[in-house]
Amino acid sequence: MLKVIDSAVPVACWSCSVAHNESTLFCPHCSKIQPAATGDYFSVFSLVPKLDLDLGMLEHQFHKLSRKLHPDRFARATDQEKEWSLADTALLNDAYRTLRDPIRRTEYLLKLQGAEIGEEHAGKDRKDPSRVPADLLEEAFDLNMQLEEMRMSKKMGDTDPELQSGLEHAKHKFNAMLDDVDNDLRAQWQVWDNGDEPARKESEKKMVSLLDRRRYINNLVRDVTETLSN
Repeated sequence: MLKVIDSAVPVACWSCSVAHNESTLFCPHCSKIQPAATGDYFSVFSLVPKLDLDLGMLEHQFHKLSRKLHPDRFARATDQEKEWSLADTALLNDAYRTLRDPIRRTEYLLKLQGAEIGEEHAGKDRKDPSRVPADLLEEAFDLNMQLEEMRMSKKMGDTDPELQSGLEHAKHKFNAMLDDVDNDLRAQWQVWDNGDEPARKESEKKMVSLLDRRRYINNLVRDVTETLSN
């Protein structure tokens, strides 16, 4: 179960005292804006936490809430309500940007489950070999040698068509690997969304590993792209 959902508690509306969920932006009874929501991003949009999200519903809820939070609606409101509208707007935008992006959404939900996601946990700069995909170590080493050779060649004002072709081929190959990772992630979405607790725990481990792999490959693609374009 999602920790943030489990910890949600009812709070009283400051205007009418009717209880509502702490993630609610507007009181369902009197429609008054509430203090900045403290729940998770899914709750902000009244969506069930899942990975294979209904993006159409997400967009619908986003535009609906954006209209309700528009500054013109608070022209005659109290200063406190105006502050809440600004805070809720910032929250709404952050939540929407996160949930509409498949990778950010996956990372966000896994973080809600307590997973360690991010560069600081993924062997940044190859400092933690245990988080680096073993099957890519040799390829990454060879690629870095080619990148260094290309940088030195460009620094000397020379061009090496064969080396450039090799790097472009490597970039194409790594982009294909990214597509494979994304397909594997989508397969795990179904496992997590439809599974019981043990199945979800196992799926979470696999997704963390896939995200580590994706981040590592994406960094290789970035390095090749930057070297070729400089």
